[in-house]
Amino acid sequence: MAAVSESSVPRYVGAAFVFQFCTSLAAGLLSRSMLSGDVSDVIGAAGADAARLRFIIMLELSTSVGVIALTSLLYVALRRTVRWMATVAFALWLAEATVLAVSMLGLYELLDLGATSVAPGSPLALSDAVVGSFALGLNDHAASMGMLFASVGALLWYSLFIRARFVPRWLGVWGLASMSLVGVATLLDVWDADLQPSMLLYVAYMPFELAVGVWLLVKGSPSRPTTIAATSPEALSPIDVRTADAADTHASR
Repeated sequence: MAAVSESSVPRYVGAAFVFQFCTSLAAGLLSRSMLSGDVSDVIGAAGADAARLRFIIMLELSTSVGVIALTSLLYVALRRTVRWMATVAFALWLAEATVLAVSMLGLYELLDLGATSVAPGSPLALSDAVVGSFALGLNDHAASMGMLFASVGALLWYSLFIRARFVPRWLGVWGLASMSLVGVATLLDVWDADLQPSMLLYVAYMPFELAVGVWLLVKGSPSRPTTIAATSPEALSPIDVRTADAADTHASR
């Protein structure tokens, strides 16, 4: 069986970083004004601009797919460094992507409620207000939970970046240090949303995913690429078989 080179994996990782950064940023900018305010205003906005909300949902689902692709590629690239760390990080980012996708159920419900609304601020039936509040809460709390999974997973991945020299050391340290601040903010938000952690805790990390993605796309990983080659007896030459047999005989004495 021919050897399969992994030299192209870092560039695929870079493309996945850039893709999910762009979709997440676009969804955040579009939803900032639409999903804030009183529940009646949100439902009214969903009815008045349903196409925009549908586009937000598609962007968020695309981000979820991007995170799944990213964590899968990172596992392929870094699993030989410290396998348990790569496995846990892979599972955490997979959980993040799952929670993000599930949170879109709340936005789909807002679409249904918005279809019966005339305009932002219009009177709502009590049942609609309760369901709308639940849908918004589902979306908000799921985002906090997903960010918690993302933070812990990122700390593991970026530690492996440094250990495996997957990216330059300064880039790995940037990601690790800035994500530590994000982790603190996320813990505060999960503990009590009313604490409202400062945006300063997020600022250092905001451009990181784009920066590391572009770096990997342009330059690839500075570490030596690994290969997966066939190791079955049929793929070994007679000399290799005799050498292996001799080593086994010597070890058994």
